[in-house]
Amino acid sequence: MIMLCVIAGKILNPSFYDNTTHHIASEANGWNLILVNRDNYIPDDYKVQLTELSNGKKVDSRIYPELQEMFDAAREQGYGLFVREGYRTQEEQQQLLDEKIEAYENDGKSKSEAKRLAEQWVAIPGTSEHQLGIAVDINADTTKSSSDDVYNWLAENAHTYGFIKRYPSNKTDITGVINEPWHYRYVGKEAALEIYSQGICLEEYIDMLE
Repeated sequence: MIMLCVIAGKILNPSFYDNTTHHIASEANGWNLILVNRDNYIPDDYKVQLTELSNGKKVDSRIYPELQEMFDAAREQGYGLFVREGYRTQEEQQQLLDEKIEAYENDGKSKSEAKRLAEQWVAIPGTSEHQLGIAVDINADTTKSSSDDVYNWLAENAHTYGFIKRYPSNKTDITGVINEPWHYRYVGKEAALEIYSQGICLEEYIDMLE
């Protein structure tokens, strides 16, 4: 079974969040293509049905079959991997941010500086894809595989199962997020193949649909 634990996403530039007026992410293209990022906040009424995994963590029930299929395929090919994070609540996201701010304050940073620095590492609540339940952080079981081997396998194969590498290193100017080779987001097999084939990110794909 897939195992999960917590990791925070790294935001490239917290100044993206300075605006007090926030756009709300649209579900017009379907639940699997909702775009949540620095400019698009999760709707307040967003609902998700969750499947609980063996360790008590959860993911959106709609992605679980493909997620398990992807893991089974990787393991059959000899790769050791596990999911470090799945669904996260608003409260959990806020707790992660608060803990990061506190850590910086304990290092002697001012409250404002601690907040600025923390938001480079932890997504502001309401902007994390983990709150959707359709994004997972995947790492290597280094007793069986190297991180590079697992990340390379995912980069080459995840689209087959409907997942995309959400934050590629060459798209940080668009996504606003530092390269995260472990963060994979479900978009569905058709969209994933298109995104993979064209070498684009989700923001660019959504622009193509509009």
